[in-house]
Amino acid sequence: MSSSGERKPSRDNGTIPPYMKAVSGSLGGTMEACCLQPIDVIKTRLQLDKMGAYKGIAHCGRTVARTEGVRALWKGLTPFATHLTLKYTLRMGSNALFQGAFKDPSTGKISNQGRLMSGFGAGVLEALAIVTPFEVVKIRLQQQKGLSPELLRYKGPIHCSRTIIREEGVLGLWAGAAPTVMRNGTNQAAMFTAKNAFDVILWKKHEGDGKVLQPWQSMISGFLAGTAGPFCTGPFDVVKTRLMAQNRQGGQLKYKGMVHAIRTIYAEEGLRALWKGLLPRLMRIPPGQAIMWAVADQVIGLYERRFLHDAPL
Repeated sequence: MSSSGERKPSRDNGTIPPYMKAVSGSLGGTMEACCLQPIDVIKTRLQLDKMGAYKGIAHCGRTVARTEGVRALWKGLTPFATHLTLKYTLRMGSNALFQGAFKDPSTGKISNQGRLMSGFGAGVLEALAIVTPFEVVKIRLQQQKGLSPELLRYKGPIHCSRTIIREEGVLGLWAGAAPTVMRNGTNQAAMFTAKNAFDVILWKKHEGDGKVLQPWQSMISGFLAGTAGPFCTGPFDVVKTRLMAQNRQGGQLKYKGMVHAIRTIYAEEGLRALWKGLLPRLMRIPPGQAIMWAVADQVIGLYERRFLHDAPL
């Protein structure tokens, strides 16, 4: 408590516990998944399209809806929503823990380098623990084409998981782990650092200061913070999708690993192929971050206002 008797803590002492960050991420991830699943389906189909069957985002969406029904645009929603909810729970919670470890003990502040390292660590954790196995199942389901369920190889998320484990072993659920780690680590390092910077620059919002951003303010900061990642990590995302989609049915695997996949795609399809699906990623990731942060910031802001500033120290 200050000498003047004020109850309000300084912004550096206003620490939000990791569990609240985890809760806010969970709620934000659920909302994001429900809104943006069709864009993810289109992105996956474009990345797997080696023959040029789809002429672009709109043509791909129309083709899927016409030939497989509108519901096909939400294929893989169950694993996608579950994976996003768990991913954001782990991402937000672990990032808060890492930031706590990297804070200067004398000032309570964290440097930009500490934010980058915290974000990268959170991205690596989510990639290995949650993202890779869930995306393997999601991509296997999304790549299936057709209207007749009895003709589909995978009948649902559980059946898909069991089939992969039976035919490819447990490690089959971690196909594409290396590019996923690189993609998510880089993405989160940039995203958390950029989000904090935009909050400060645009809205003068510092963590723990008790200020609750309006949802539209959070959406602008989240959208801007989510734009850099897709450009930087495009090749990792394409390679991840190719590695996750392939299976041993009918012979040897075409891609032996991340580096081999990059070389093969470049040799067979050209440099631009390593950024296939970039536009739908830009249509999904920045809006997804906008939606997620609009929800998460409200939860975190209400906690700050009620427990860090209304309660006596």
